[in-house]
Amino acid sequence: MRKNPIIMAAAIALMASGAMAQDVVRIGTEGAYPPWNFIDDNNNVVGFEIDLGNEICRRAELECEWVLNDWDTIIPNLVAGNYDVIMAGMSITEARSQVISFTENYLPSDPSAYMALAGTDESVIMDGVIAVQSNTVQAGLVADSDAAGLEFPTPDETISAVRNGEADAVLADKNFLQPYVNDSGGELVFIGEDMYPGEGTGAGIRQSDNELRETFTAIIMEMREDGSINELIEEWFGDGIAKF
Repeated sequence: MRKNPIIMAAAIALMASGAMAQDVVRIGTEGAYPPWNFIDDNNNVVGFEIDLGNEICRRAELECEWVLNDWDTIIPNLVAGNYDVIMAGMSITEARSQVISFTENYLPSDPSAYMALAGTDESVIMDGVIAVQSNTVQAGLVADSDAAGLEFPTPDETISAVRNGEADAVLADKNFLQPYVNDSGGELVFIGEDMYPGEGTGAGIRQSDNELRETFTAIIMEMREDGSINELIEEWFGDGIAKF
């Protein structure tokens, strides 16, 4: 899904937390990216990754707790030991793998897409102003193009930038944008072609926490094989997303 501030994280010394030896394994998430993770009307953190993380912990017989953290500092705070795992719609990328380790992916590579107001010419993809969430895979894609990137700390702000005319389009995970298109009454539409950055979505773990990474990976592979991850994907994303 998204690309974290690698330079910031690299500046923090890696810390061995001994997460598997702790009474509680702490899982960091953003809580602002439905349906991966978000806060519901009862102020509870819910979503695909919450259900998946809780099931992983149940099968591994681990006691887990969820920690909310802003996206921009989610890798630095993992490295600093403020929690033990990241499950926050994070795409597995080579750059991130230089700073943290990843489990096997629990969501196949999903498309990124451009969304704009109806009637917007597709040429804005090439030379317009594109709203993106800061430090994401999509922000990197725009930075490498001829378009002008307009970065925001939260994903909802990117939608507002398109609606108020501050940006010509937004580039984000298609499954995040889909409900906005569906609920807009034709105001918002997808433009251009889908893209597939990253190697799927996985759990980020400190490079020193080999046992914890192996435990999470083993359960993820078990759930991929028994079909239970596909059931969660369909529950939270519907039929329009790749499954295992």
